[in-house]
Amino acid sequence: MARSVAEWIGKTADSKIPDRVKLRIWDREGGRCYLTGRKITPGIDAYDYEHVIAIALWTGEGHGNRESNIRLALKEPHKGKTREDRQQKAKSDRVRKKHLGIRKAPSMRSAGFAKAPAQRTASRPLKKRVGYFQDISQ
Repeated sequence: MARSVAEWIGKTADSKIPDRVKLRIWDREGGRCYLTGRKITPGIDAYDYEHVIAIALWTGEGHGNRESNIRLALKEPHKGKTREDRQQKAKSDRVRKKHLGIRKAPSMRSAGFAKAPAQRTASRPLKKRVGYFQDISQ
């Protein structure tokens, strides 16, 4: 059976998901978290509408802010998945920067420590002190 309603695709990556689309996603998922498989109880469980493939990692045409890429997820498992997505994106960016020869700007360096006074040499005689300011080498 062909779908009578076209898939919702956001105009930008930041487009808000319309309520009608949220209802369709809820019905499609059967009210279950796709990460844990647990049934979500509205009003008791905190949940989000989550992108299966993070928008930052989307490699297809345009962006991944589309109905087919959105699922229901409980808040806590969603936070863990988002953390993993960010780590994956950071590593991908590091590898790409290295490949392209883009490096971080060097950080500023301090002036360093003051130079130590010159060491005594064998050609200069040592002055020995017995008490305060009392010089016996004279």
